[in-house]
Amino acid sequence: MTDRRRRFEAQALPHLDAAYNLARWLVRPPLDADDIVQDAVLRAYQSFDSFRGEDVKPWLLTIVRNCFLTAFKQTKRKEGVPLPDDSEITLVDPALIVGDLDPEATVIQMDSHRELSGLLSELAPEFREVLVLREMEDMSYGEIARVVGIPIGTVMSRLARGRALLKENWHLNAQGGSHVLQ
Repeated sequence: MTDRRRRFEAQALPHLDAAYNLARWLVRPPLDADDIVQDAVLRAYQSFDSFRGEDVKPWLLTIVRNCFLTAFKQTKRKEGVPLPDDSEITLVDPALIVGDLDPEATVIQMDSHRELSGLLSELAPEFREVLVLREMEDMSYGEIARVVGIPIGTVMSRLARGRALLKENWHLNAQGGSHVLQ
């Protein structure tokens, strides 16, 4: 095994879950997300010698996003993404949901989690991607700005707008109203 491959595996491969998580929220079918991640990992490996940063995660997620944009340039997707199965990506680790709660409280909390995931999946991609990167991948505003290719101020405004839309639609959903997510 070459030194380059060892370094790549040690630095980039630990972020495959984050790469898949982002790809899954950007595209609908899991197979498309798989294709995007495979393409991104191949491109990352091919250009790994030119990587000069300290943190591989934002660099890899930028490549994932660019692969998504390239693959779906012709079809600008604005519609919602289907809810992931319980076995797929989640906003919160189910083990954290269950905790010491009784079964009824656990079911209520899991239903709320599904509802929140559904509302997130209906957001426009520009809001969804920054929320996923911030809230699920715990990336800084600066890292998100580099991944998405926008100024930090735009990251902050998209996060604020996305959170406001989620909150507004959470309340509308609770009242049985319709969603206004765009």
